[in-house]
Amino acid sequence: MRLRSDIFVSALMRRVFARGDFAAVEVKGAEEAGAVFVRQMFRDGRESLHAPAPQSFFEADETGMRLFETRLAGVEAQVVAKAIARERRFDGDLWVISIETDTLGDLIDFAAAVPKDDGFFRR
Repeated sequence: MRLRSDIFVSALMRRVFARGDFAAVEVKGAEEAGAVFVRQMFRDGRESLHAPAPQSFFEADETGMRLFETRLAGVEAQVVAKAIARERRFDGDLWVISIETDTLGDLIDFAAAVPKDDGFFRR
């Protein structure tokens, strides 16, 4: 069973602050099951956007972990803002968490680059 979005966000923010970095909820989404997007801000003004990984990246025996994929990396802030605006038009229940850090380290888990070959996917 997947952790509620509001609890996941709260735990993520506590971990960020414990590292000495800064985080803020930019957009509050649905508490139970809203998608969580992470807006990573770097010191030089660039940003990256990390979004929920597609379902094809999940194992059949899902552990409830939230996996992310990088949608934009090291781009201007306006590019990330436009991408978030597009996503919000599509899904009004999403969360956007802004984190000011140069490295996410172990804050969020990233999906593998290639989906698991379960007979449906061919490499």
